[in-house]
Amino acid sequence: MTAAFKSDVQTARMLRERARRATGRAISAGAQIYNRERDLTRLIHASPTELADSSAVMTRSILARLARALRSERNRGRAGHWTYDLNRHIALRQAYEAEKARLGRSLAGKD
Repeated sequence: MTAAFKSDVQTARMLRERARRATGRAISAGAQIYNRERDLTRLIHASPTELADSSAVMTRSILARLARALRSERNRGRAGHWTYDLNRHIALRQAYEAEKARLGRSLAGKD
């Protein structure tokens, strides 16, 4: 292995790690300002009835729909499909994290 190749590999690792941390911070910040009514309506086309139901059962259902949407978006990204949208991918992840936290609070009896 040449020195230049090692340097390129180290640089790529460093850039991947920086991108991972930056994306994690963006997801955490977005999950903090998450608005269920606004975000779920556009992300998974949730109905007003679904949004009004704050039960654990409905939250699990919404989490399942978000997981499916995330999987589809991730597959589009990996395939290099022209419809892939990084902003939508991040928004889906933010919504997923916020709903997961909501479910945790609900199960703990704090919501």
